[in-house]
Amino acid sequence: MQTPRLNKTTPIWGRLPAFLFCAAVLLSATPRVFAQTDDPLVVRRTAADLLDRIYQAAQQQNYEGAFVYQRGNFVQTSRIAHYATRTEGEFEQLESLDGKPHKMFRHNDERYTFVPERHLCVIEKRQNKDSFPALLAVSGEQVLSVYEPKFLGDDRVAGVESQVVELDPKDAYRFAYKLWADKKTGLLLRAQTFDPNGQVLEQLSFSQIRIGVPVDKAGIANGIRNTAGWTVVRSPVEPSDMAAQGWQINPTVPGFHMIRELRRPMAARDTGQPTIPVDQAVFSDGLAAISVFVEPVENNIRKEGAGSNGATHVLVKRRGDFWITLLGEVPQTTLQQFASAIEYKTPK
Repeated sequence: MQTPRLNKTTPIWGRLPAFLFCAAVLLSATPRVFAQTDDPLVVRRTAADLLDRIYQAAQQQNYEGAFVYQRGNFVQTSRIAHYATRTEGEFEQLESLDGKPHKMFRHNDERYTFVPERHLCVIEKRQNKDSFPALLAVSGEQVLSVYEPKFLGDDRVAGVESQVVELDPKDAYRFAYKLWADKKTGLLLRAQTFDPNGQVLEQLSFSQIRIGVPVDKAGIANGIRNTAGWTVVRSPVEPSDMAAQGWQINPTVPGFHMIRELRRPMAARDTGQPTIPVDQAVFSDGLAAISVFVEPVENNIRKEGAGSNGATHVLVKRRGDFWITLLGEVPQTTLQQFASAIEYKTPK
């Protein structure tokens, strides 16, 4: 899902990947009309199909709307427009409506982020396809290997009839989710997460949405071309092979599989110093994601520790001459389990 984008000065452990969720008052107000069948095989098959439809709808449907991200007292509204064409692929525009303005244009995997305050345009390749209102990095069947589905009947979100499914974790390594999907197209309209005590952690929800709108990509295409007068920076992200560098990450947490490895430079603390290479391995169970960042200690002043922000937890550990930062929307114990499975052997 798409969390509000952060600017390029945000520390890497503050870049929240994202799958986001609910307010308790909304939970109590949601109609709970349960599915007509209790056959677990039927429920599982129906849920797997719905999860696959959610992922496909986010890429294949044309939609325009505004959605709200909530985490505790923090609220941010964004406007989104997405168009899918047969010949040219996807076009998307995402604009923050609160706080300092910034706007993102995307054509397929090429993403342009404009930051007016700094008169900066950052061009980068999209690395994931699970930003709101998409959800999954793996198939619905894989998700249900570690989550138990429960259908809660029908509801309405932003005036659109939706189907509600709850996904309860089969272990203590992940949080529970509740999803609202458009009954006609499968587009995700609202997503919530809550802790084992049923407390709300985060929520993403459309407040306005129009699905099936005509393709109107001209503004996006023009925005991508119109970079004159902006300071254009291309984000130098490249593939990484952490195993070849000596890192062995073999987590024992069920359901999580590595989906990508990246290397990107991070600015040094002192001006004029060379950038610091940061390697990132991303693991996902289809709903939650965990990133493992590895960077040399060098002049980077940091302390070991742990913290949280909504559903996202962070764990920082030093391993010899390296800092290991784990970040994910999972309980802190899950990050501890991941950290214990990281080994380093000097490459030959």
